[in-house]
Amino acid sequence: MANTTVRFIKNALVVEFHGPADITLETTDAIVNAANSSLMGGGGVDGAIHRAGGPSILEQCKQYVAAQGRLPAGKAMLTSGGRLAAKYVIHTVGPVYRGSGEDAELLAGCHREAIRLADDRQLKSISFPAISTGAYGYPVHEAATIAVGTVLDTLEDGSHLERVRFVLFDAAALKAYVRAAEAAIKNRANWSVEHSSGGER
Repeated sequence: MANTTVRFIKNALVVEFHGPADITLETTDAIVNAANSSLMGGGGVDGAIHRAGGPSILEQCKQYVAAQGRLPAGKAMLTSGGRLAAKYVIHTVGPVYRGSGEDAELLAGCHREAIRLADDRQLKSISFPAISTGAYGYPVHEAATIAVGTVLDTLEDGSHLERVRFVLFDAAALKAYVRAAEAAIKNRANWSVEHSSGGER
């Protein structure tokens, strides 16, 4: 299936939605890993990033856990990208969906913390997966609304980032995130939209 990229543009800031696609192939400065609290790898995006990035990522995760303990939901930490094209991997732990208000705050925290770590390194670009929408059971439309709204709020408050990509694993997720963005920009000034097939990583 051909992939699609939808870009939301405001001045020099670009927020892109790309899929169906593999986040391990991204060439942004950092990619975000939907990790578990142990940081020992797992299934889905987490396993794919560890496999593609090689053992140095896991070794750095082990060092972090030995020093700091398990990574709580809603928080994030950073490792190198290992063999990945991305220079860094930002690992964040999404909430297991229970239908409570806390779920939304923790998911928003994942996105805020990832951007904070990117800003700490003065990175210009970052790619996010659809955090918590796999095994953790977060309904994709709800997750999209929270993720997109949080990212737009955080960027508009001021950030070094110039390009944020959401790299979605299938067409349904892509559609949900694009719809969330379309709804979000209705109440925000000066955003425009571009659609294209394919798309740079």
